[in-house]
Amino acid sequence: MLTIRLARIGKKKHPFYRVVVTEKTRPRNGRFVEIVGTYDPSKKPAAVQLDGERVQYWLGKGAQPSDTVRSLIRNPKPA
Repeated sequence: MLTIRLARIGKKKHPFYRVVVTEKTRPRNGRFVEIVGTYDPSKKPAAVQLDGERVQYWLGKGAQPSDTVRSLIRNPKPA
């Protein structure tokens, strides 16, 4: 089963995340299918960049978003 979730790529104490499509059983920063966006919570307001077309494509294919990604999709904030 595919899931859309966050993969951390930031340094220690400076979080930065990629929004990725991956197999649910894979590790958090393991192999992924596609990068569909980024999330930077350290900026004020938090910077969210999502490729809406690709997110909708994967949701149509049955991918399930994580709770955090679901909230980012519902309430997009300008980057």
